[in-house]
Amino acid sequence: MEKSFIEVQFPVSKLSKEAFKERKAGAGQTLTGLGKWWGRKPLVLVRALLLGLLLPATDDPKKDIKIFLKLMTMDEDGLKLRRKTSIPAKEAYEFATDEEKAKYFEVTEGEKIAYRKDLKKADRDFIQEKVFERMPYDKKLRYCKRPEEIENLPKSSWDEINEYLGTNAYSFSELVDQLGKKRFGELPIVGDPFCGGGSIPFEAARLGFGVFASDLNPIAMLLTWSALNLLSLPKDEIEKLKDFQKRIFEQADKIVTQWQIEHNSKGHRANAYLYCAEVTCPECGFKVPLLPSLVIGKNSKTIAQLKEVTLEKRFDIEIKMGAGQSELEKASKSGTVKDGYLICPHCKMETAISSIRGDKVVDGKTIWGLRRWEKHEFVPRPDDVFQERLYCIRYEDENGRRYYKAPDEEDLEREKKVIELLRERFDEWQQKGYIPSDMIEEGEETSRLYRERGWSYWHQLFNPRQLLLHGLLMELIDKEARTKEEKIVGLLGVNRCCNWNSKLSHWENLYVENGRQTFYNQALNSFFLYATRPLTSLKEMILIEISSFMCLNEHNKINVFLSDARDVNYPCHIWITDPPYADAINYHELSEFFLAWDKKFLKEVFPDWYTDSKRALAVRGEAQVFKQTFTDILKNIVSAMPENGYFVLMFTHQDSQVFADLTEILLNSGLLSVNAWSIATETEDNMSEGNFVQSTVCVVLKKIDRTQLEPVFIEELYPFGKEEVERQIKLMYELDKDESEPNFSPTDLELSGYYAALRVLTSCNLKATNQKIKEFLDSMREYASSYIVPEGLKYLGFDQDTIYEIWRKMESYEKFYIRGIEFETRGEKRIGAYQDAARSLGCPDYDELFAIKKSNMARLKTASELGQELLDTKHAFSTTILRYCLLAINNAIKKDQEINNTAEAVALSHEMLKTKLGTKYWNNKSKIEVIFRYLARLERIDGMEHWQNDSKIASYLAERVANDRL
Repeated sequence: MEKSFIEVQFPVSKLSKEAFKERKAGAGQTLTGLGKWWGRKPLVLVRALLLGLLLPATDDPKKDIKIFLKLMTMDEDGLKLRRKTSIPAKEAYEFATDEEKAKYFEVTEGEKIAYRKDLKKADRDFIQEKVFERMPYDKKLRYCKRPEEIENLPKSSWDEINEYLGTNAYSFSELVDQLGKKRFGELPIVGDPFCGGGSIPFEAARLGFGVFASDLNPIAMLLTWSALNLLSLPKDEIEKLKDFQKRIFEQADKIVTQWQIEHNSKGHRANAYLYCAEVTCPECGFKVPLLPSLVIGKNSKTIAQLKEVTLEKRFDIEIKMGAGQSELEKASKSGTVKDGYLICPHCKMETAISSIRGDKVVDGKTIWGLRRWEKHEFVPRPDDVFQERLYCIRYEDENGRRYYKAPDEEDLEREKKVIELLRERFDEWQQKGYIPSDMIEEGEETSRLYRERGWSYWHQLFNPRQLLLHGLLMELIDKEARTKEEKIVGLLGVNRCCNWNSKLSHWENLYVENGRQTFYNQALNSFFLYATRPLTSLKEMILIEISSFMCLNEHNKINVFLSDARDVNYPCHIWITDPPYADAINYHELSEFFLAWDKKFLKEVFPDWYTDSKRALAVRGEAQVFKQTFTDILKNIVSAMPENGYFVLMFTHQDSQVFADLTEILLNSGLLSVNAWSIATETEDNMSEGNFVQSTVCVVLKKIDRTQLEPVFIEELYPFGKEEVERQIKLMYELDKDESEPNFSPTDLELSGYYAALRVLTSCNLKATNQKIKEFLDSMREYASSYIVPEGLKYLGFDQDTIYEIWRKMESYEKFYIRGIEFETRGEKRIGAYQDAARSLGCPDYDELFAIKKSNMARLKTASELGQELLDTKHAFSTTILRYCLLAINNAIKKDQEINNTAEAVALSHEMLKTKLGTKYWNNKSKIEVIFRYLARLERIDGMEHWQNDSKIASYLAERVANDRL
């Protein structure tokens, strides 16, 4: 059987950019709007995997990639088809020729760029099309729809595709049917036994594949069922669902207005409530509101001011809008709780929150101090450690103007009314399933809720106002829904409300000034300050935006099952899954947050489903347990897979230990790795530092019968591993040849060491320990790293064999520094890329080499910035030839500033370099010249302006070294 396209090549760079665009759409992503699930994979990646498995790999790889990109609408024609917005004049001007700038643009006072006022539409369209063609891929994407938003390709594209593939298809479903029958003899079925939020089955169904989807978790299956069924409805049916949602909201709004719990006496309606916990200071007895910051809104310049009420031993909280800059800065530093300590504004003493809770350690075991709330409770008792206090409300007047204020007596009366309204309905609503009644089961995530706040039941994660609104919505849905689709769309809306409106909804005070979602990360975080949304602010959560994608047709069978992956043996031609592997996400615990609300409707709509999270059966990340469990799952699936079937396993780690565990699993489950590709699927938090999981590794697997093979010991495989690494890298270089935008980054090339090793290890009947496998993987990645010559070194005018030899002999930190500079020249600023390079090169101590170490802004120090740092230290970089070259640049610049004579300064610095290195200078003269010439080219590269002065000096030093003779 001929190889598939994905076995040979995959456009990882373009796909990573597409995945990034999809992720940045946030709530605008196709499936995200249905509800929260953790780690959904981008639809564009799923589509690429499926088409990559179907398309054949021919003896013309360049044409293969051209056809693949055409199908993905990632070629030039496809990008033009996807272009949806006008290009602003400032952006267009950047890519226009001098002649075009004069003809189509005008630069007004203050260097403002605009299209000429007398420009005709045809001329404007013409210049936009021209500059769009010249833009790099990632900039083009700013003005494009996502691939999933294009319903079909134009006939001209299909004609070219059909001619090359020998098909007669004019839709994706027709192509899938025809290519599927060529490869498998029938319409292929795609399976996913850990379907989670439904990305894989949804995109498979949209392309026309048959689908099998299962998951252990009822919330995962609810989301998958909704993706496949609600988004497949005809437009008129979707309009009916939208009318239903609108009717529910309007009825709720009418009732809430009648209750008079959100409007003040002026008729202004609240659109945000801020609550905080309050404790008694054990030192002075004052009641202190726990506020991490006194800034309420940076943009609106709103702060809270604490006013001591001495006689009552408490604080009033006044709200001030329009605060000055100094007041804002002071407020940001004047919180009453920091790093787990209460900072009392009265006595100035600091007390650990754990001490206030009453936590104790007895015989080495922590005894948690808080009492557990009882089932009937939804507000704290008067003697509880943590009280809850409404301290700020944001109202909106009749003109739409918003203002913050401290609650007055009328506001507090409305709070009491909310509690009374809830108390009247509480028991009935719990019995009917409108609000949760389940106890919180102990677990890694869930136990912290009672340890930190005393909450023991799921409803206690919501305050009375939140419970009243969510319970009202559930009651109205139950009364009004006539179809299962209406019940489900209503339930999805309530789940979205819960995610954005709980005591775990942190207040964002810097930019948007609004409550964040509960699951802004993959945890259950209790906050001392949280936001509550009134009904009007929940409107966008209740009214789910549903579009018709028509996933289902008469040909592709869709099978959705709530089941344990261990029980799956459905015959699928292609399996793609993203299991909870080596992962800290406790899906089973987190999903119970929603499941507590959903049980009633799930039982009614899906009577065959169970309604608990099946914690005991959840596939956990503990290494040994997971390996055995997942091996059993794979064996079962592989047994029902055809001999020419495929299995794509996704995971989000690049650690050799994970790869070693994966190798053992594959060896024991009858699967062979034919290739693997790393796609950047996650965005980084620009405000954070550190390493974040950003890439998804997609391992492409086929069946293999190892019982027919002779046993092999791992020591025998090292030569084959190196050959495979070289073959893989050479192929990647060849595919990137003559490309204006390289497809593979240095990190991709390095990771190919793992992927090549995985192919070698799984192709035989291997006998090796986990440790030996890990050592082999590390060795192959290190070999890949040493084999990959940075692009910038290749164009210095030296013989390539000389360059390769110099690179091969460089020390690890020299390679790391040059690799890092190479990242900068390519616009790579992710700290994770540098950390991956450091890991593969064996450079654990690299912090002092960074000028900026923020996650999306990382770069290394220039020669000037590095200065005298690390000299005469034990750091492995301090005595390298590269370090002395950087020192020479720095010294020349400093000397030039002293004597104002660049030539003399360079000469003196050159002599210093020769003295410092001694005989090493003459033994490494070519290497020194290569280093200086490499750094000299940086001033000519966009984005490397910070190297400009250093780069010029490097060019002078390069000439001195080149002309130096004994």
